[in-house]
Amino acid sequence: MHRPMAPDDWREANRAMWDERVPIHVGSDYYDLDAFRRDPDSLRGFEVEEVGDVTGRTLLHLQCHIGLDTLSWAGRGARQVVGLDFSEPAVEAARDIAESLGLGPDRASFVAADVYDAAEAVPDSAYDIVYTGVGALCWLPDIVRWAETAASLVAPGGFLYLAEFHPMTDALDDETGGRVAYDYFSRQPWVDESPGTYANLDAITVSNRSVEWQHTLGDVVSALAAAGLRIDFLHEHDITLFQRFGSLERRDGYYRQPTDRPRVPLMYSLRASRP
Repeated sequence: MHRPMAPDDWREANRAMWDERVPIHVGSDYYDLDAFRRDPDSLRGFEVEEVGDVTGRTLLHLQCHIGLDTLSWAGRGARQVVGLDFSEPAVEAARDIAESLGLGPDRASFVAADVYDAAEAVPDSAYDIVYTGVGALCWLPDIVRWAETAASLVAPGGFLYLAEFHPMTDALDDETGGRVAYDYFSRQPWVDESPGTYANLDAITVSNRSVEWQHTLGDVVSALAAAGLRIDFLHEHDITLFQRFGSLERRDGYYRQPTDRPRVPLMYSLRASRP
């Protein structure tokens, strides 16, 4: 599998960008931490259904940001959750939120480390569930190395669960999402320098350089299979979490194509287990 080149400063640029946005996110209506503390569950319905009962199980969340999804799994009964993120401010925020929920390190702990170094950084050698949430893979240049690292942390009888934005959306035009406008198979890094953040488009920010990559569905599935995991399912969804295209309509808590238009996949989820 082709491993794309990365600008030398990709990690430092992305970390600086995320570090600066943590306090903006913590104080934003988008994340609404006051509401989360009252009802600590930020998971999507299809994730809860597909992952199933986590009671008594250990769960590792890779690229956890400020830990809301991580802590949601603890609230759903996971015996121990561990969140990992490369942003120190994000990890500190996650620890503060966990403490405010009365969850000590024995139930919820957070580690600051690069995802590629996860096997050496997390407290245990393997977990019942390795989870990674929406909007994570685009920040990684090497999906093969990611799959090898994630798979190494899945305990025998456990599984990896991934929910992501569908890579097809990167190929569609920004306004309607109705025509192919970009190369689905592009391997080139995408460098962006837009200020603000998805949680507050008007936020004043300084560290605006970021580097992202596209990963095709085939590349992700093949990388996990090559890393020794068995693909249990791959589901494609006609919903997304934000106004990805101008034509999308918000219905039932998600953004969808108008009812009079053909649907395209906007998200996907998969589970891959270690026999």
